[in-house]
Amino acid sequence: MDTLALNLLVGAVILVGLIGVVLPVLPGVLLIWGAVLVWALASDGDGRWVVLALVSAVAAASQVIKFLIPGRQMQAAGIPGRTLLLGAGLGVVGFFVVPVVGALVGFVLGVYLAERSRLGAHDPAWEATRTALRGALLSIVIEFAAGVVCAGIWLVGAIATA
Repeated sequence: MDTLALNLLVGAVILVGLIGVVLPVLPGVLLIWGAVLVWALASDGDGRWVVLALVSAVAAASQVIKFLIPGRQMQAAGIPGRTLLLGAGLGVVGFFVVPVVGALVGFVLGVYLAERSRLGAHDPAWEATRTALRGALLSIVIEFAAGVVCAGIWLVGAIATA
């Protein structure tokens, strides 16, 4: 496969990975990392390995940060871990019941039900649910930003090594 075709294919997979971050159907950043790995393995050159190392560092950091920052915000708001666990569980069920948006709907429903059971009233349970939802959206923003940075690193590397 020639360099242009490889770069176009890798670029397309990276684009699909970015879409996968926003629509949680595909593992977005992992897909981007995998595409860059294939690109680095496809031909010789130390520059490709530097690009892969940088993309790996950004991807790994994003996977940690996307849980730490929103998790701390939710913990500071008093949302217990079992609430988030129930939300995540119903999010997984929702993903299979209602494709694309089911994960989000299931997560919100799970958090609301857990908080309603714990707090007993609608208003505090809904406020906790909104906080958890903001945290989940922040997680998506962090992962998308990391995906864009990884794509940018690859693009610079692809141009430099062409």
